[in-house]
Amino acid sequence: MNNERPLILISNDDGYKARGINFVAELLSTFADVVVMAPEGGRSGMGCAITSKEPVYYSLVRECQHLAIYKCSGTPVDCIKMALHELFPDRQPDLIVGGINHGDNSGVNVHYSGTMGIVIEGCMKGIPSVGFSLDNHSPEADFEPCAPYIVKIVEQVLDRGLPTGSCLNVNFPATPLYEGVKVCRMARGEWTQEWEEHPHPRGGNYYWLVGSFCLRDERPYEADRPNLTEGYVAVTPIQIDMTDYSLMQEIQANWDL
Repeated sequence: MNNERPLILISNDDGYKARGINFVAELLSTFADVVVMAPEGGRSGMGCAITSKEPVYYSLVRECQHLAIYKCSGTPVDCIKMALHELFPDRQPDLIVGGINHGDNSGVNVHYSGTMGIVIEGCMKGIPSVGFSLDNHSPEADFEPCAPYIVKIVEQVLDRGLPTGSCLNVNFPATPLYEGVKVCRMARGEWTQEWEEHPHPRGGNYYWLVGSFCLRDERPYEADRPNLTEGYVAVTPIQIDMTDYSLMQEIQANWDL
């Protein structure tokens, strides 16, 4: 690794073999030293989960100039913890990247996403962190339209940094051409009809997690999900401090506690 090049750590929740993470790793290795530490298989929906009741292991998959890829038995957040503990004894990464995820992480999906768990973990460690997601779940999704936007965002974060406690969630529409970029907030909404019931051949029923996202937003033009569906790249700043300061002041001033 060359100290004159930026050092970037990448992980995901789709596994180290996924097309998305390999695309972004190769892309960023053209101007940075890149280390990938990703789950050995799919870990979607893990959020900020960690492994605490069984051992975690990792191994080197391949290494070439400016790029090293490792796989890990744990969760996406385990991957970041392990990489920072084992692979960077002398120098922390300049940036942590989650993704590119197969499927969007707009709105409340941030709270479920293993990809954004990576970003939140990096942010809590004080390292500038960005998550990238494409609104396409296909294993063969085309990530080429994302490339110039990813490079531009990464270069600006490397140059400008991010405020302590803040990170970025970037979602791309599944279209060959984009309408532009919108900097916006999380869409307000919820998942409904989340379970699909089927009869089990040995009796009783089993359930698949499915569901539909129901937008409940009075100003959708400001939010990530609606802009994503209109063909815009949605860039959403995220804070790890979840304190509701206005409610805190209300409780302090008016509650009888």
